[in-house]
Amino acid sequence: MHTNPKPSEKIPRFSSFDPQSSILDPRSSILHPPSSIFIVGAGGIGCAVGYGLLAAGLPIVFIETNSEKITWGRKHGVSIDCRPALPAEFISFDDWKLPPQAVVLLCTKCYDNIPVLSRLPSDVTLIPIQNGFDVNLDGRVQLEGIASFVSECAPDRPHARITRRGRLHFGFRNDTPSIPWPDLINCLGACDLFRTELVPNILPFKYTKLMYNAAISPLAAAGGLDNGQLLSVAPARRLFFQLLLENYGILHGARVPLGTIGPFHPDRVAAILRRPWVARVLVWAFYPTLRGTYCSMSGDLPKGRTEIDYYNRHLIDLAGDRPCPINRRMYDLVKRMEAERISPSLEMLEQLTSD
Repeated sequence: MHTNPKPSEKIPRFSSFDPQSSILDPRSSILHPPSSIFIVGAGGIGCAVGYGLLAAGLPIVFIETNSEKITWGRKHGVSIDCRPALPAEFISFDDWKLPPQAVVLLCTKCYDNIPVLSRLPSDVTLIPIQNGFDVNLDGRVQLEGIASFVSECAPDRPHARITRRGRLHFGFRNDTPSIPWPDLINCLGACDLFRTELVPNILPFKYTKLMYNAAISPLAAAGGLDNGQLLSVAPARRLFFQLLLENYGILHGARVPLGTIGPFHPDRVAAILRRPWVARVLVWAFYPTLRGTYCSMSGDLPKGRTEIDYYNRHLIDLAGDRPCPINRRMYDLVKRMEAERISPSLEMLEQLTSD
């Protein structure tokens, strides 16, 4: 099991790193930006990160499989919210040829990783910014990003909107990395769409994000709910709280270190959820920021393919022989809905509470 991060002096230092706050200084100079930066996947996260790098003056190439998104991007560029669009180069995945020592930001869904990995030479620096855990990345990746902000992208256009503010954490998977911090991360310090934070080890933050995503995404997708309705619809709210607590219990029982994403550490979140009246009071503080927003799994489920294996299946495997009944029911339900193309509905969630 993963151990706690080493002391802060083990964090690689460079000009923009503030050891007190770990927030990048937007005034940092960019001495040696990479000559070839590719963002694979022009979705919500890919567009947001790409826009930040383009605004800092770095040449970015987007790699996409959606021909309509490629055509739109070549003509109109990349845009976030109501900000002016920025011109960018778009290349079809089928036509993509990598130069030596390129940097690749992997912003796809986890189920698309294998085709991407098959195209990458060994000298490529691969930096995933994904949710979920994919064993295919083990041994291939040292540096990762995890976004606590939420960005939704239009289906066929590289135009995204930030639906919840937050941070973009970057850190290594181990405490003795053999690669330096890429200078492109310096550029993101000037981006005001989100705050870029360096952490000594990315895994505590990645597992905390998993704790939330493995509750929000499958429940909202299977129930046909927006994220806010997980809090406003009483039956969904009860299941959401129960699944969050079970996720926390799995991670805590496996002695996985957790980081803080959002206002509370997972330990505090679990303590709040064990006091239902406190949780119900706090619900209405978070509801306005979630109302009308949707998790990406909601769009995937009707197509018969989701990231449930990289979310809840990973937690089930991590639990081992320890009980995790809601995750097991949730996983089985979503897999059945995938296979049979069952339409989402609140009634589907009732199966999670049946004996």
